[in-house]
Amino acid sequence: MKTVIDADSRIQSCLARYSDMVVRIAFQNVKSRAEAEDIAQEVFLRLFTLGPDFTSAEHEKAWIIRVTINLCKDYLKSSWFRKRAVLEDTLPSRDGNGEVLDAVMRLEPKFRNVIYLHYYEDMSVTEIASALQQKENTVSSWLHRARKQLKRSLTGGFDDE
Repeated sequence: MKTVIDADSRIQSCLARYSDMVVRIAFQNVKSRAEAEDIAQEVFLRLFTLGPDFTSAEHEKAWIIRVTINLCKDYLKSSWFRKRAVLEDTLPSRDGNGEVLDAVMRLEPKFRNVIYLHYYEDMSVTEIASALQQKENTVSSWLHRARKQLKRSLTGGFDDE
């Protein structure tokens, strides 16, 4: 009975210490939240079924990081990942002006999101801030910077056009 309690406390302790780190590392590598969570689940499954006895907490952490990175590499090399259908970067525009939409799609995701929500979904800065869980001033700044980048890319970098 004591070994079951010890195992449960070890599992809870490891999950509490390393779960966020594992998901972040996996997400940075595979760029998909769902896949990152699947990889994290596989890491902890391997830790609790195959994991060696570690000499220190640093050794355990290093092993977890290495397994996470290796599983990410395996995922990126997998046949499924290489053969999956990728959504195209260009989407049909509502206004028929593909050049503007292409310029929007080249923006950083945070800028692209605020431009899309503001102009295509007619959301106010307050609504966007609520949806993105950001401050209104942050959203206003992103919107201003996105407009500046769009103006630069659509006019070819000349302010007088």
